[in-house]
Amino acid sequence: MTTQNPRGRRRATGPAPVHVRAGVTAVDRPRDPQRAARLRRSPYRQVTDFAAASGIGQKAGAALAAAGLLLTVTMPLAGPLTAQAQPAETAAIAATAIPKPQISADAGAVIDFSRTAVSTQADPDGKLKALLSAQSAGPITAASTAGTLGAPLDVMATSSPFGYRVSPITGGSGEFHRGQDYVAQCGTEVKAAASGTVTFAGWHEYGGGNRVVVDHGNGLETTYNHLSSFTVKVGQKLTRGEVLALSGTTGASTGCHLHFEVQMNGDVVDPIGWL
Repeated sequence: MTTQNPRGRRRATGPAPVHVRAGVTAVDRPRDPQRAARLRRSPYRQVTDFAAASGIGQKAGAALAAAGLLLTVTMPLAGPLTAQAQPAETAAIAATAIPKPQISADAGAVIDFSRTAVSTQADPDGKLKALLSAQSAGPITAASTAGTLGAPLDVMATSSPFGYRVSPITGGSGEFHRGQDYVAQCGTEVKAAASGTVTFAGWHEYGGGNRVVVDHGNGLETTYNHLSSFTVKVGQKLTRGEVLALSGTTGASTGCHLHFEVQMNGDVVDPIGWL
């Protein structure tokens, strides 16, 4: 029931009737199984996923590159990129894949490899052997012998050089000194200047005192004199740098030192040219 108000509108006197549509029931909408996962993603991730799926990222990058703008965000590509080999590269790869023919020698072939023909700074004995084996072709020069022998002492300080000198024992002039004298306190280790074989170890009656002689082959020998003691015997093989004795002052000596000689085919030469 309604009443008419003074201004002409009707006023309701009771609640409005409820209209219910017949045959309409609430039905759940089917949900996208991926919708929940998408909602959990950040807005930026959603945008980039959409751009990757639709190719918008590539189109936007091309447009910005044409406009001279710098892209600071790299959009993922829709698919992987594959490198195509150029024809020249393909030919080079194919060439390397061709098997190489094997080179072999006859069963009865004799392979002669001379170790003395190869010499390096890491193999000083090889250099020395190569030098000595070549002496038959001509004289040995000082330039070729330098550095072929090792130092017999850890510290090399000359006290009396090779050649003519005033005798420290008699005081007379014109004495020929057959080697180099090096400062060495008694008991200092004396080492082999190169690999070789001991040919003498004993007392030298002509002033050398306790003396050791090492043969290095092809006419080269080194001698170590005035020793306080020695630890080698005749026939023993020595390697370069191996300790063979202790320095001393035996024989014709005025104090502890090492008298070192180098002999080539029986003649003494200045050791300085070989060290």
